[in-house]
Amino acid sequence: MLEKLFKLKQNQTSLKQEVIAGVTTFLTMAYILFVNPMMLADAGMDHGAVFVATCVAAAIGCIIMGVVANYPIALAPGMGLNAFFTYTVVGEMGYSWETALGAVFLSGICFMALSLVRVREWIVNSIPMSLRLGIAAGIGLFLALIGLQSSGIVVASPATMVTLGDVTSFSALMSFLGFVIIIALVQRGFKAAVIISILSITALGVMFGGVEYNGLVSAPPSIAPTFMKMDLSGALEISMLTVVFAFLFVDLFDTSGTLVAVAQRGGFLDDKGRLPRLNRALMADSTATIAGAALGTSTTTSYIESTAGVSAGGRTGLTAVVAGLLFLSALFISPLAGMVPPYATAGTLFYVAILMMSGLVHVEWEDLTEAAPVVVVCVLMPLTYSIATGIAFGFIAYAAIKLASGRYRDLTAGVVVMAVLFIAKFAFT
Repeated sequence: MLEKLFKLKQNQTSLKQEVIAGVTTFLTMAYILFVNPMMLADAGMDHGAVFVATCVAAAIGCIIMGVVANYPIALAPGMGLNAFFTYTVVGEMGYSWETALGAVFLSGICFMALSLVRVREWIVNSIPMSLRLGIAAGIGLFLALIGLQSSGIVVASPATMVTLGDVTSFSALMSFLGFVIIIALVQRGFKAAVIISILSITALGVMFGGVEYNGLVSAPPSIAPTFMKMDLSGALEISMLTVVFAFLFVDLFDTSGTLVAVAQRGGFLDDKGRLPRLNRALMADSTATIAGAALGTSTTTSYIESTAGVSAGGRTGLTAVVAGLLFLSALFISPLAGMVPPYATAGTLFYVAILMMSGLVHVEWEDLTEAAPVVVVCVLMPLTYSIATGIAFGFIAYAAIKLASGRYRDLTAGVVVMAVLFIAKFAFT
């Protein structure tokens, strides 16, 4: 059965090799089990229910990707999109988390439709590479700011908006230690570096009285507080269109970039540099997002950490299926997930920020018409506490700078349309 489903011999792999790769992939991305419930709880959602939704949505995405597309690519609720969900849509814009889940659901439907009608390539190709790189880096800076706030290293100031907090506090010291542990272990080749850091800092919190020990395993919490609680009618309001677009836009480019990166690492691209069964992979991603919204979590997307599993020998979808089964088994560690304090994940957010900002090396810095919009996006996302605002001003700046510089031939129809829509949004709302 495994040979028929995954074509192990054809892909020059074995059951043992695929299992090892699946475990490796799971360990590199399992931090989302602790970070996602904590982040969405800030939006008013039930921590236990979100934990279950995170496990199940990740399992659904991984298993569909493995069985349908036969790629060693794992999925889970995405970093950055969960921050946008909580701190922008719910926190800044004032929508309920139910409405935000409705927007996630609609973005998944749109993603599926785009995959079916094969216009994804046109959309991706119409957006300049510099804006794509800037958006990823801006989200990274946004996550870094959230991590610094949760640790108490950066605090509010009436005079300067933000300032340095008490860096000698227990939470600040633990956050810094967690970050150092991650970097040191990653540099030494430990695949489970992030998980080791989170669990180590949590253990120190228990030892020094900052965290109450509640056990390690139990039956999974109830998913009822979030299951099918999405508000679709609220998400269909005109004012929510930009939110739906932001979820769709970020997921679209995150998924596209991840698929290409993993495919290049694993040698899955054909002679023309294209990924076979691309639409199947995209359908797995969009289906997982739709299912995740129904369960009660933010957008589910492909994880770049899948490259760790590919590097460990993963060549087929069996790797993704193994990771999915491990996400299901994680349902029984909810007490452990509930014990993890914010300062234990702060270092993780900063580490993810580093990964997301690494793409800035590919920006054409000598061309100011390309570099300036990137800086606009990167600066405005964290300072306005809004991914959507950063994206909007990035498009507007790109179009305006190109026109003013006489470089209008560099503009695509997609950029012009989005810039006009964003200008209209700021003018009439």
